[in-house]
Amino acid sequence: MRQRNQHRSLLALQQVPDFGVRRIKLLLDKTGAADISELFSMNMRDLTRIDGFGEHVARNLTDFDDWETVDNILEKTEKIGAELISIYDEDYPPLLRHVYDPPILLWLKGNREVLRSDGIAVIGTRRPGKYGMMQASKWAQKIAKTGLCINSGLAYGVDAIAHKGALETGGKTVAVLGSGIDVIYPAKNSHIAKKIIETGGAVITEHAPGAAPDAVNFPGRNRIVSGMSHGVLVVESGIKGGSMITARFALDQNREVFVIPHPLDYARGEGCNYLIRTGQGKLVQSIDDILDEISIETGSGESKVNETPAKKWVALSLSEELKQICEMLTETDLHIDQISDRTGKPTYTLLPKLLELEMLGAVKQKAGKYFELI
Repeated sequence: MRQRNQHRSLLALQQVPDFGVRRIKLLLDKTGAADISELFSMNMRDLTRIDGFGEHVARNLTDFDDWETVDNILEKTEKIGAELISIYDEDYPPLLRHVYDPPILLWLKGNREVLRSDGIAVIGTRRPGKYGMMQASKWAQKIAKTGLCINSGLAYGVDAIAHKGALETGGKTVAVLGSGIDVIYPAKNSHIAKKIIETGGAVITEHAPGAAPDAVNFPGRNRIVSGMSHGVLVVESGIKGGSMITARFALDQNREVFVIPHPLDYARGEGCNYLIRTGQGKLVQSIDDILDEISIETGSGESKVNETPAKKWVALSLSEELKQICEMLTETDLHIDQISDRTGKPTYTLLPKLLELEMLGAVKQKAGKYFELI
């Protein structure tokens, strides 16, 4: 019941005018409210003290009274057999929680536990050539056989082939929609969504039931695909399009970008070659090229541990903040997002600190944005 009430309050915040994902996250972070419903009882004075909350925005929250819409959405969610997962729930994708603008709520059909799986996003054009189709199937199967989950967007072309490749090998896969959970788009891929759900995978979206697959939704969908993954494999892409947007999201989110190379005169693969040429993506030729970069144990999802870390940092004169980071790393190597989670500080403020520790010879950055003591 408490979780349902939390979901109801978060859903209500999304109905407040001018309350986007970032503003909601800011409000939750600044107030630290244990009971989210208490936010609707805040007064104007307290709200306007929060950065980014002027009188107009604060008034929108204090005046909100559209609980009927909220309850209608909850009722429809239950009616269509879907469920809600909030950013505070255990089964929320761990890596996604740490991106700049994580969805506050996700609608889901299928196995919610699969969202906690270590995964790789496999993406590409909606109109791949024979080479792209072959590579998408081949790599999806290779990745799925390692135990990693295949994350993609259920679109025509590479996305659909990637999901099928995972299903054919008995692997795990998650499809992220740019529409409501009851509006599968494209409709011709409904059978893939059904198979994903039946075989222990999941279909998820940040959009409420009934939401149409509007073009503006898909960049947001792409940030979820990359954000919940350790890395993104770009199979085939032109110089523009959704795959290149997803690759940029991945780089902004400190994710690895892997790329399938293409013949130089092949327009549909021009984006892939561009990512390789500019150093934004790693050319991959074998599955080890991916596994070596993401620094996880396939099948277990556990980070590789340095069992006998050196303690050079102990002899250094460090600030309390730098000592705190080093103490965390004595337990195990940590991803930048894990350090952010434990310290409560954003990654952009931690990276300069970690660079300082690297220059002092106390810390080394490993593949996949993991850090270890040296």
